[in-house]
Amino acid sequence: MPFTTSRSAVVAASTLSVLLLGTAGVHAEEPAHAGGATPDISVAEVMRHLDALQRISDAHNGNRAHGTAGYQASVDYVREKLDAAGYRTSLQEFEFGGKKSWNLIADWPRGGKSGKVLMVGAHLDSVDTSPGINDNGSSVGAILETALTVSARKASPSQHLRFAFWGTEEETYIGSTHYVNTLPPAELSRITAYLNFDMIGSPNAGYFVYDQSPEVARHFQGYFDAKGIPTEPATALNGRSDHEPFLAKGVPVGGIFTGSAEIKTPEQAAKWGGTAGEAMDKCYHQACDTPANIDKHTLDVNADAIAAMVWKLGVRK
Repeated sequence: MPFTTSRSAVVAASTLSVLLLGTAGVHAEEPAHAGGATPDISVAEVMRHLDALQRISDAHNGNRAHGTAGYQASVDYVREKLDAAGYRTSLQEFEFGGKKSWNLIADWPRGGKSGKVLMVGAHLDSVDTSPGINDNGSSVGAILETALTVSARKASPSQHLRFAFWGTEEETYIGSTHYVNTLPPAELSRITAYLNFDMIGSPNAGYFVYDQSPEVARHFQGYFDAKGIPTEPATALNGRSDHEPFLAKGVPVGGIFTGSAEIKTPEQAAKWGGTAGEAMDKCYHQACDTPANIDKHTLDVNADAIAAMVWKLGVRK
């Protein structure tokens, strides 16, 4: 998630790569079907992805920021997992500040006969002062593991499933803006909802639900209500993450957020636990945003929420 101060959002023009790799290595644990029951995403598997992103950061000057080898290695890691699971992946190149970057787009080749698209995304870059494990490896790991579960179940969803891993979000959602602005209008109109995830494992967490699209928010709210977890609107993310370009084009958006530098109030601590008077993530944009900064229970709840929404809105609908 970017700093609250705005930066230039000028993106150099570039062409969209639509080369799709061949499918291979689809998991074979279950027979082909619509997708089965809503999965319970393994937090241990999500943490393995976060450990991998930390190792990448350690090998590349402590960060995975725009224009760096650490970001490129992060793209390679996620793409390798998706390719092996049978996704059709493509890289969309763009430029910002004189440096190249990429959005990684992964399309699931089964199902989607309705012609509609459910899109799920998270930014893959960090700031240059941090390995970026909560911000935003937590969401990357969770949606990656959800995508791999789609493959493991050989799901044939009602809507086409597309997963996006955005570049250069930390410079005010440059990659997602480029994607939306270069997507043909006919393709944009096929997207029934875009679900965005930006920090879902904060150590002093809150439970926040995007409220810009009430119909999508209602589904997230139902998930948390069933678990007895109170929520608040994610107003701190307004204007600050990758859902904004989609919202500006009229696409319904949704998502969840567990807090960054916001100070937890006594009222919030009473309903969620944690420590009042402290930041929800005291390592936000700092070198201490490592796997040790993650609250695993919060990550587990929210990874399951992501899978529940993918199944409800895209697999079964």
